[in-house]
Amino acid sequence: MRSVALGLSMLAVSAGMASAAGKLNLYCSAQEEWCQVMARGFEDATGIDVDMTRKSSGETFAQVKAEEANPKGDVWWGGTGDPHLQAAEEGLTEPYVSPMRGELHPWAISQAESAGDRTIGIYSGGLGFGYNSDLLAANGLPEPKCWEDLTKPEFKGHVQMANPNSSGTAYTTLATMVQLFGEDGGFDYMKRLHANINQYTKSGSAPIKAAGQGETTVGIVFMHDAVAQTVAGFPVVTVAPCEGTGYEIGSMSIIAGARNMDEAKQFYDWALSADAQNLALGVNAFQVMSNVAAQKSEFAPDLSAVKLIDYDFKKYGSSDERKRLLEKWDNDVSTLPQ
Repeated sequence: MRSVALGLSMLAVSAGMASAAGKLNLYCSAQEEWCQVMARGFEDATGIDVDMTRKSSGETFAQVKAEEANPKGDVWWGGTGDPHLQAAEEGLTEPYVSPMRGELHPWAISQAESAGDRTIGIYSGGLGFGYNSDLLAANGLPEPKCWEDLTKPEFKGHVQMANPNSSGTAYTTLATMVQLFGEDGGFDYMKRLHANINQYTKSGSAPIKAAGQGETTVGIVFMHDAVAQTVAGFPVVTVAPCEGTGYEIGSMSIIAGARNMDEAKQFYDWALSADAQNLALGVNAFQVMSNVAAQKSEFAPDLSAVKLIDYDFKKYGSSDERKRLLEKWDNDVSTLPQ
């Protein structure tokens, strides 16, 4: 009987330790493999149990908004910065100044300062597209080098991008065209591009995965996602468009009213460390990380060689502007015949 009592006592101690370690509900908007390695890496580092949900950044924003009165998530990690900035503006996320900020690139801190410290930059990446070189040759198509090339009649049915309502990548595309060509010119471009689109996907990285698999010729994505397909062995060529392009600052936010606030802050600090950011290389995530000491892959796109626009994150991440542009895209672009 004594051994049974001792066993029960040890079980109780073990359960108590597990409880003391805490838990974290993580909403993740990066690629599935990266989300998994971040969740498991934090568990290994802290003993805190992580329940991870992966959705695109637009979908996650909608979920955080829907759960405002009864938050279920603690941290939102990854995805383009625009919806994180909108969440900050609407008070859906919590201000937090991490002691890790001294280790970060200025662009990551600038993202935080523009949002009243309700979000922070964790990686950056340039927008572009990739194409399947085998399919391009099989269809006798010219090599696309510019945004304008994707609107040519011969590319009809050969281009894929995500829906800007669900995908931060696609919203960045829409906001980029407006900044690159002016609002009228940007929407004119989106209309002409629409005529060549074969599918609007839910996820921002899905179009280039489809290109890698030979399901579409061109996918509009962040360039690091196209590079990942090449490294994985698919015949994908990455293009930095000749006219210039926008870029993202992938972000992280603590959800306002988080049930596990202490654990959320622990994850936030850990995720800004070089060790945590180096986990990206193991899953072929080729973004430029925000910690100055984080390793950079030889395959990562060299953004210094890309013609980047002066992307206005504050304006295009604002609630009113984002809603206005999405509504205009829904009414003026998505309803057109293809």
